[in-house]
Amino acid sequence: MKATEVPAIAGAYLFEPTPYVDERGFFCRTFDADVVRSVGLDPDAFVQDSVSRSVRGVLRGLHLRSGAGEAKLVRCSYGEIFDVVVDLRPDSPTYLGRAFFELSGETQKTLYIPAGCAHGFQALTGTADTSYRIDRPHDPAEDVTIAHDDPDLAVPWPLPVASMSQRDREAPSLAEVLKQLDLKQLER
Repeated sequence: MKATEVPAIAGAYLFEPTPYVDERGFFCRTFDADVVRSVGLDPDAFVQDSVSRSVRGVLRGLHLRSGAGEAKLVRCSYGEIFDVVVDLRPDSPTYLGRAFFELSGETQKTLYIPAGCAHGFQALTGTADTSYRIDRPHDPAEDVTIAHDDPDLAVPWPLPVASMSQRDREAPSLAEVLKQLDLKQLER
């Protein structure tokens, strides 16, 4: 497994497994504590695993957590997604930086997203399962959502939106969220 820094988002990493492929399919390690530790992350910090299933065109996000924030490892375990990260840490050298990834069940790449970054994705295939490994228990009172189509972010979503939650449809702009929150709380 190889870890690569994400230049557009300070502290973000892309973990690429080395699959063993044969006539049966493939086998690969999707999490390796030693590799995670080698880039300065605590592998024992992750306390919750979750999974979402989406159909083609479903958009989830852009989400982040207030308070202490939430770091996470994100992987598309089946299908393919267009994944988006936005750095909202005011003291970060990549503040307001954006990064886009295609994550898929074929590659099993995992993206580490630091606390204080917004995250969202769109399913590109008929079914897309997205797995999350999160460093804090979920508290719905800390959920923050930013409009997926905010012109200041100009995210190039690859497909028309087939479906999204009511919360995501009604999300405020980035400017409104920045006015409402003291995002410095999101930094660790």
